[in-house]
Amino acid sequence: MVHPSVPWLRWSIYFAGLLVMSFGIVLTIKADVGCAPWDVLHIGLERTFGLTVGTWSIIVGMVVLAASALLVKRRPQLGAFLNMVTVGVLIDVWMMIPPLKTPPQLLEQYAMLLVGIVVSGYGMGLYISADVGAGPRDSLMLALTELTGWNVAYIRVMMEALVLLVGWLLGGPVSFGTFLFCVTIGSVAGLALPQCRKMADRLLGAANVRAQGLSR
Repeated sequence: MVHPSVPWLRWSIYFAGLLVMSFGIVLTIKADVGCAPWDVLHIGLERTFGLTVGTWSIIVGMVVLAASALLVKRRPQLGAFLNMVTVGVLIDVWMMIPPLKTPPQLLEQYAMLLVGIVVSGYGMGLYISADVGAGPRDSLMLALTELTGWNVAYIRVMMEALVLLVGWLLGGPVSFGTFLFCVTIGSVAGLALPQCRKMADRLLGAANVRAQGLSR
């Protein structure tokens, strides 16, 4: 039997993951040598229409979440909605921190990008390990996979390519760093996820045992 306090810990792990992931996203943006396709889109929208990167992350997330819900005719999970809003808000908060500036040297910029990729990957692993719902973009990927029967990897590549093209046409920053992000983030997340799952399972298991022991 799962003690009522355990879901709170699960949500804490989830939000901790979003906090870490959003910090990683901002590091890749601040590096200014190209960033993730979705962030290319968000920055392109910011440069074209105003508002902030985080606000566009939320707006795009709402559109994507609504599209995935219509495709599969199911209500989106609470975790997907919270992911969308929380990450958007946190991106804007991290972007406003004065010490987070673009380094002057190109080598330092790429170092910042790589650190951001690693941080993003572990943040992803942490929030996924909480098992409370995928983000809006992952929800759309799963919805398209379910609808078409196509391979997940193929759907993901198609989505990223389309988003990248639209972001680039809107003036988003596409550079070698974008390519670097695309070819490394999957491996980093693949390495981080089992580690984060192991840690989350250990924490949740220990909390459940301790809570049940105290309630006796």
